[in-house]
Amino acid sequence: QGRIHPEGDERNSISLFCFIVANGAFSTMWTIALAVLMALLIVATVVGNALVMLAFVVDSSLRTQNNYFLLNLAISDFLVGAFCIPLYIPYVLIGRWTFGRGFCKFWLVVDYLLCTTSVFNIVLISYDRFLSVTRAVSYRAQQGDTKRALFKMVMVWLLAFLLYGPAIISWEYISGREGRRLYHPAWVPCRKRWDINK
Repeated sequence: QGRIHPEGDERNSISLFCFIVANGAFSTMWTIALAVLMALLIVATVVGNALVMLAFVVDSSLRTQNNYFLLNLAISDFLVGAFCIPLYIPYVLIGRWTFGRGFCKFWLVVDYLLCTTSVFNIVLISYDRFLSVTRAVSYRAQQGDTKRALFKMVMVWLLAFLLYGPAIISWEYISGREGRRLYHPAWVPCRKRWDINK
């Protein structure tokens, strides 16, 4: 009837938590508890990372190469708390995505981008710390080179997008839309009985 239906073995390929979410099996008390906990998580994530960004803006002495990488991490984590988690809460609590197919695809791209960027930033910070120990003299000489730091920050975002973004955007066209399931794992929130004409 012009709809995409999950195959019968889908429940065997996801975790028990995802199964519970997909079937809206939380009790009222669990729903309230989860809503409160996730709201606290959002507040802590947004406020904590906002303070890091504010400190970087206010105190010019913090603007070293290593701290630029920490700022990049704070930006990505701030956006996770301000954008990704709030939109995911209704899906967790009621078991379905309610914001439309197009916005779901946009949310997935942003969510994967931000989470991957956070991981890459941590790797970059670790590598920077490694250089500060193994090449201490040259490392200190490069602390004022903000262009190098900004280039690395941009590359982190670009590589994070290229890792998942194109696949999420184009996967429904690669796999086929007419009566075929979307196999990419990122599509779990979006692939429950979508009308392909919407």
